[in-house]
Amino acid sequence: MTKQRGKSMTEHPDKPSQVVPGTLSILCGKIASGKSTLAAQLIHQSGGIILSEDSWLSLLFKDAMHSVEDYIHYSARLKSAIKPHAIALLQAGVNVVLDFPANTLASRQWIMSIIEESGASHQLHYLTASDEVCKARLRKRNAAGEHDFAATDAQFDFITAYFVEPQPEEGFVIVRY
Repeated sequence: MTKQRGKSMTEHPDKPSQVVPGTLSILCGKIASGKSTLAAQLIHQSGGIILSEDSWLSLLFKDAMHSVEDYIHYSARLKSAIKPHAIALLQAGVNVVLDFPANTLASRQWIMSIIEESGASHQLHYLTASDEVCKARLRKRNAAGEHDFAATDAQFDFITAYFVEPQPEEGFVIVRY
């Protein structure tokens, strides 16, 4: 360990002048499968920060988001802004939980580019839950009003139609729940 600007940093064992990149935790699962709850647990266990798509989208674009198409548009804008930030955090040795759904091949390719560019280790946490369980959780979450967005059953069905289960050949270290 070395100290730099009052901060402890772990050095790479083979390269004493380089910081070991943090670990990227990735979340995959349908709406209301428990991704954000798991994100909080992972940060509690390993330290670091959560980058939450829902939180950022709500803060930046909530008034402009009225449809799934709006979500797709603003999510793409957010991803282009978050990517260099996530890479910089990981390269600084910070553990990052990326609470962005890794539910499609395209989203996982974007995440893999973060892994490759940062040199970080990673785990893709895949939460499996039936549509019925997720919809029941979604309805309960919507009734509580504590989540940034309240998806309807129809929106759940529409978005879930694009869900693609992660496969080993994609190159991720997959942890199943």
